[in-house]
Amino acid sequence: MRPDRLIIGEVRGAEAFDMLQAMNTGHDGSLTTVHANTARDALSRIETMVMMAGFELPIKAIREQVSSAIDIVIQISRLRDGTRKVMGISEVVGMEGEIITMQEIVRFQQSGLDKQGKVVGEFVFTGVQPYCMKRFEELGISFDIRSLTEKRPAEAAKW
Repeated sequence: MRPDRLIIGEVRGAEAFDMLQAMNTGHDGSLTTVHANTARDALSRIETMVMMAGFELPIKAIREQVSSAIDIVIQISRLRDGTRKVMGISEVVGMEGEIITMQEIVRFQQSGLDKQGKVVGEFVFTGVQPYCMKRFEELGISFDIRSLTEKRPAEAAKW
């Protein structure tokens, strides 16, 4: 059927194996969701879910599949004011030995609460230039990663 994108709903179990298999077929722009406490924990949860599939795969092989399939992890959390916010954007860089390497690109830094008790903060660019930007350039997409942290007047109050 030659899909352009693979979008897989929430992954909660052994189907994570099928998800990785599908994402590693050369379809750029795949997407899924996983519940985890941190971006790193999301990768660990995927490993665990793949093991639930019952195949006797070495952990290194699973991690290679994860690092090959996943480029970016966007961590969203519910804050104490009840809102959900993007807390960080991390890039999966690859493997070093048997460890999946990641680098944080942007993080939300809370500075307090406003008069209504809503969380106030800003997105902080870590200064790390993501490897995926090269792919953007190849596709003719011009994007300045620092724009993710620039406040726009209409949105500044929401942050």
